[in-house]
Amino acid sequence: MSAINSLIPRQQAPSLEVATVGGGTWNLADQSPENFTMVVFYRGLHCPICSMYLGDLNNKAEEFAGKGVNVVVISSDQEDRATEAKEKWGLDNLTVGYGVDLDKARDWGLYISAGKGVSGAGIEEPDLFSEPGLFLVKPDNSVYFITTQTMPFARPSFGDILKVLDFVISKDYPARGEVVDHGQAAAAE
Repeated sequence: MSAINSLIPRQQAPSLEVATVGGGTWNLADQSPENFTMVVFYRGLHCPICSMYLGDLNNKAEEFAGKGVNVVVISSDQEDRATEAKEKWGLDNLTVGYGVDLDKARDWGLYISAGKGVSGAGIEEPDLFSEPGLFLVKPDNSVYFITTQTMPFARPSFGDILKVLDFVISKDYPARGEVVDHGQAAAAE
């Protein structure tokens, strides 16, 4: 099993390939965004907060595209549940991937939860599923931004991300959090 939070900014992102609702496959290695690929992992159909969160992203998808950001949303749900989420939540502007293996979710530093029965949305939780995460990956496939949660709430605002993209892009702002051994980094100063 991979260690939690083993992803480090400025290092290469783990491989990621998923089937998508409507057919086809999405592969991180095939992406060639102008600025970033934004990978948004969501909990699944059972999560009412995911519905609202991804609905907001769906409404802002064109703004992200205008800033040179490719967007994909992914869960460990199977095809039927991902298809229902896309249709029920109105995610017509988003590529929805499904079936991410939980070991792959761990490679991305995501936390895994056990299902506890029927959710607040009235839908049975899967036996196991990944918790949310949002990642910006640069065109060279290096990790730029990482955020993961152990709970469904308190996720980064897509509006806030849109606001800072102009600054980040115009200033070529570096990825932060890249120091792995702070003792060696301090000695090098």
